[in-house]
Amino acid sequence: MSDPGAQPVLQIRGLDVSYFVRGREFRAVRGVDLDVQAGETTALVGESGSGKSSVAFAVMRGLDPAARIKAGSVRFHDVEMLDLQGAALRDMQGSRIAMVYQDPQTSLNPAFRVGDQIAEVLRRHRRLGRRESRDKVHELLEKVNLPDPPRVAQRYPHELSGGQQQRILIAMAFACEPELLILDEPTTGLDVTTEARILDLIAELAQSQRSAILYITHNLGVVARFCDRVAVMYAGEIVERGPVERVFTAPAHPYTRSLLTCVPRLDVSKRDRALSAIEGRLPSLVDPPPGCVFEERCAQRVDACRATRPAPEAVDGAGYVRCLRWRELPAFEFELHREESTAPEHRVDEDTVLTATDLRCYYVLRRSVSEFLRGAPARQVHAVDGLDLAVARATTLAVVGESGCGKTTLGRTLVGLQRPTAGELRFEGAVLAGMSRERPRDQRRRVQIIFQNPDATLNPQKTVAETLRRPLELFGLAIDAQALEERVQALLRSVNLPDHYVSRYPHELSGGEKQRVAIARAFAADPELIVCDEPLSALDVSVQAAILNLLVDLQQRSSTAYLFISHDLSVVRYLSDRVVVMYMGKLCEVGTPEQLFAPPYHPYTEALLSAISIPDPAVMQEKIRLEGTVPSAVGGDRGCRFASRCPRKLGEICDREDPPLIEPTPGHRIACHIPLATLAVTAPVIRYREHASGPHA
Repeated sequence: MSDPGAQPVLQIRGLDVSYFVRGREFRAVRGVDLDVQAGETTALVGESGSGKSSVAFAVMRGLDPAARIKAGSVRFHDVEMLDLQGAALRDMQGSRIAMVYQDPQTSLNPAFRVGDQIAEVLRRHRRLGRRESRDKVHELLEKVNLPDPPRVAQRYPHELSGGQQQRILIAMAFACEPELLILDEPTTGLDVTTEARILDLIAELAQSQRSAILYITHNLGVVARFCDRVAVMYAGEIVERGPVERVFTAPAHPYTRSLLTCVPRLDVSKRDRALSAIEGRLPSLVDPPPGCVFEERCAQRVDACRATRPAPEAVDGAGYVRCLRWRELPAFEFELHREESTAPEHRVDEDTVLTATDLRCYYVLRRSVSEFLRGAPARQVHAVDGLDLAVARATTLAVVGESGCGKTTLGRTLVGLQRPTAGELRFEGAVLAGMSRERPRDQRRRVQIIFQNPDATLNPQKTVAETLRRPLELFGLAIDAQALEERVQALLRSVNLPDHYVSRYPHELSGGEKQRVAIARAFAADPELIVCDEPLSALDVSVQAAILNLLVDLQQRSSTAYLFISHDLSVVRYLSDRVVVMYMGKLCEVGTPEQLFAPPYHPYTEALLSAISIPDPAVMQEKIRLEGTVPSAVGGDRGCRFASRCPRKLGEICDREDPPLIEPTPGHRIACHIPLATLAVTAPVIRYREHASGPHA
């Protein structure tokens, strides 16, 4: 922690940023005040469009050409950043102040080796020679836990995984030991174990160098675990600021409270209650409201909120809130039961929609010239390797695991976008052909998919009405033009979109609205099974809650089954009826959420639970980080695929023999060599304490 009387490393006062687009001024940031102290991490949270990234780019002086800083001060120590120009500004950027961006694929130059890109920073700012910079690059790559630094340095970005690319950006950011590090959603899109390792790494490097960190995110669980202070931003204004423990346990602003109640809780499922989604949308930034910016969406509003702009009021001597009624609000409760869940009795449901038996999906790798000339056989990647599963009607089967475990391959195979190598698929008792085009039209209609990114799956040249008409026409579900239009309107209403949206194009919709259209399109065909492939990964917590509620409501009304692919275990805990844990194409564990979130665990499930980011400072989690290298999926050798990274590996038996399936309770199966008696005495990974002493206690 920093000295309370010390001068902040970063001090922002009265910052106003506007964007000028087609003759209109969008007032994206208004009157922002923010401090970041040495040795501390300050989070800036809020929905997309709230102005978080604009603040970060204003500090770095990297705003879009359409943007203009209209007022305010941004001081780095005793330097006014807004006055710097030319060489003085370039010397500051990347050396004393560094930034890690959200998407490493757009931040790394694909034409240069990653080692050369880091070395360029060292030569530019630290004036190192070629040999010195090479040695320093290897040292930095070792610090960010990349194996074989000399070899990694010679690779191009496309030869590295997403987590490895993000580590390269972090190494580049820390190359000059910056005093201020700005992180703009650095773990969005990463699986939970990779995210946990990245955050551990940033915390270790920041502690050793006493860097100040400004962390921009919408992941409230990360804030609770990783940050010291938090500023909550809404529609261009900071509405609440303070220590993480105080803001998360006693939030003063209604918007902060709403954000916290949007997040799925580990002790609450869809059977208990709906999530508290925030209704409505952000106000217009062309003409911001004269009063409270959150008034339109606030359940606690009164007439005075519409006309009076709240002034900042101190809360507990540590931070402030902008709300006229914050003193009148009832005490905030997380609604956690603080007790261990017990697994319900397993019930065998005979109304099974889909079964997969010994399913195998292999990819054939292209042979190199030398392999072709010497007649080497083609190698195969075992993406899914002998998987059994069943999905019952009106239930949700979740599939979880790290990136590369085979989740998406499984989903694409079930929906017929790629052919299985071996095994059998049955849909309502009938054999399901490998490819969608080989299936009868009625089978194609009844198995649909919702993809992760609606931008890539909605035709930008088709209106919402045209998008929804297509499956209705394709499967003959409307008898005439009038029935067709009535069905389109009914689909829109089913996903809570107004009727006039029929004439809109995808670019006129928000991210959440695009995903609603994609969901409506999937339900247009009256399916029995929908494969949901990471449909929430890029959404804000408020939009995510609304989409989750929508999926639950539609399932209850239509009795549709979901195969839900995700790496967010909090969402899985809320939505699913059963969960399959996959690693490198193999099943590790399967059971109900209650069974998987309590011992006994598979060691891999244990590590996944340890990596969950939970938005409650009162949570205590065992710290389990997976070491070792991920084995190659080429060839599918015998033995436990997880053995090379397992912290509880028994010995050679794990490398030599496939693990047996053990069944602690009916319906709960674990594939592991460790005896059940040993697994059963494992301490719970997630526990709650009555009184938290801080976000890192």
